[in-house]
Amino acid sequence: MADIRSFDDTGEARFGDYVQLLKPRVMSLVVFTALAGLLVAPVSLHPVEAFAAVLFIALGAGASGALNMWWDADIDAVMRRTRGRPIPSGRVQPGEALGLGLALSGIAVVMLALATNALAAALLAFTIFFYAVVYSMWLKRSTPQNIVIGGAAGAFPPMIGWVAATGSVSVEAWLMFMLIFMWTPPHFWALALFMKSDYGDAKVPMLTETHGRKATRAHVWWYTLALVPFALALGLTSIGGPVYLTASVVLNAGFLMGAWRIWRRDETQAEADGYKVEKQVFRFSLYYLFLHFCALLADAALRAWGAF
Repeated sequence: MADIRSFDDTGEARFGDYVQLLKPRVMSLVVFTALAGLLVAPVSLHPVEAFAAVLFIALGAGASGALNMWWDADIDAVMRRTRGRPIPSGRVQPGEALGLGLALSGIAVVMLALATNALAAALLAFTIFFYAVVYSMWLKRSTPQNIVIGGAAGAFPPMIGWVAATGSVSVEAWLMFMLIFMWTPPHFWALALFMKSDYGDAKVPMLTETHGRKATRAHVWWYTLALVPFALALGLTSIGGPVYLTASVVLNAGFLMGAWRIWRRDETQAEADGYKVEKQVFRFSLYYLFLHFCALLADAALRAWGAF
């Protein structure tokens, strides 16, 4: 790992730089899925408790982001997509990011335990550890399966939201976990196909670099195919309903179609149209996850109103 202390200090840190350390885009997805897991649970929390739970889950996600940026500063300095981040640009010192990440981790875990229950707090602590240590420090730099295994970190928030409300883990919580866990590889591999130079330049063993682009295209298809049963099975549980099942069938058909198109293309075709299909599938995958959880919330609302 390069000495991240060697990065030049090119400017003063602003409040927005510290916010950026928390990866607000990732936090927004965490907040939404955690809130969805909490709201669809069969046990209702007081609004203040629910707000506190989502707030501290979000803080935990932000802490993970800060610790990840601290550790990955050398990689971020190389990759075109990330070299403008606060640490490689010199606006924030590595020690500041480390301190912020550790402090927020402790606050988030302790406060979630006080606001909800110990199991939810333990799951949050494990998630922070998994993302900051298991994924960032080990998997990301050592195996092309980094995205597959590391995706677990992003899959825990709806489970934590569910546990914050119920105090236990159930099949519904596991299927929400699996929905995100199985969605993560094809989502990021589609991105890797058109961000083609960054990961190689940073010596990150992304599947595109270790197994080739043809193999990556096949993996996008097979992992998308493996995702479908988990997505549909969630609709058959107590939190599923007609809105979710309808949305899931349509969304999975669209994702499968896009993954199939990626698999059947070669690099000559992709380069000719500027990776149009890969970019479309990547964007669609964002809507795919968001709309699945929206559909769960819609069914929960209809159920609360006595519609079924």
